[in-house]
Amino acid sequence: MLDLQDMRIDYMKGALDESSVPSSPYPLFEQWFQEAIDSQIKEPNAMLLATAGENGQPNVRAVLLKLFDKRGFVFFTNYNSIKAEEIAQNPKVAVEFLWLELERQVRILGRCEKITLKESLSYFMKRSRDSQIGAWVSDQSSVITSRKAFQMQIEKMKEKFAKGHVPLPDFWGGYRVISEQIEFWQGRPSRLHDRILYTKEAEGWKIERLAP
Repeated sequence: MLDLQDMRIDYMKGALDESSVPSSPYPLFEQWFQEAIDSQIKEPNAMLLATAGENGQPNVRAVLLKLFDKRGFVFFTNYNSIKAEEIAQNPKVAVEFLWLELERQVRILGRCEKITLKESLSYFMKRSRDSQIGAWVSDQSSVITSRKAFQMQIEKMKEKFAKGHVPLPDFWGGYRVISEQIEFWQGRPSRLHDRILYTKEAEGWKIERLAP
């Protein structure tokens, strides 16, 4: 059995002080996100999305952030997927970005809502043709008999849309995570990390420092 007790790294790359952060979390998130891009982190827009349906069982998976602004954080998926079913039952979700190379995390609590058809179509038209066809073929989370059978479905769909553009499936689109809390976590030595929490209020955001 592996002995993991001595696996540890002292984080030394940065610090975070509540006296110098912006009044809104979004400029800080944009700064950190750009720094993750500049650091050439693989898939810096990968985020863990946690949902829990009506049975209360938490479920987590990685999705890709595709849009963000003051309204929230947008990802795209099949509206018949397990995550979509759970969001329909309980729109409260949790999100985490983990950028280990920068010794940083961003944790978000909020609720999910579907974006507009216009917004989904705008993004869908920017996807590669193969990805557009993939959205039609993949009945996400359903059981399939084999990779070969799935590949045959892809080829059939390519034939179907051989001419003209690939339309937006009515079962595919985006969700926006509307933030209620956003925590910025910066690793520090001896596990004494910096944690700054933004909590949405009626007007503006409350900023607090949390114990490591």
